[in-house]
Amino acid sequence: MSTTQAMRYLDQRRIEYEAREYEHREKGAEPAAEALDWPVEATIKTLVTVFIDRSINLVLMPGDQELSLKSLARAAGVKQAAMAPESLAERFTGYQVGSISPFGTRRILPVWMHKSLLDHETVGINGGRRGLILFLKPSAVRDALDARVADLGA
Repeated sequence: MSTTQAMRYLDQRRIEYEAREYEHREKGAEPAAEALDWPVEATIKTLVTVFIDRSINLVLMPGDQELSLKSLARAAGVKQAAMAPESLAERFTGYQVGSISPFGTRRILPVWMHKSLLDHETVGINGGRRGLILFLKPSAVRDALDARVADLGA
């Protein structure tokens, strides 16, 4: 298994994780969870958003929930939030859509994390390429990224 930028990021910080590969057929948390026989609610999807001031943010959501852009904007104290276009997401993260990891992004971006993710003992999150999920403690995800935690569900 080749090391990704996300894995290097965690290794440099001595954060424990388990890497598991699967046959990638379509992007999304649900297909990844199914392929790895892992609960979708404990599988994180990494979304890229943009605020009205044009700042780019990452949002970590459970695979079975939709992001409420209104809740995100309210939590951030801004008037409006929107999903970033794929080209912008790829340019700011350095990852291809469908393989975006919050670890080791091209630019350091603010991270928001849905509060329910902290209810799990272990979560799965994209490892920086399609077909690779990293499993670690949700508190380690939060702490490594200095993520702000809020109720961001629709």
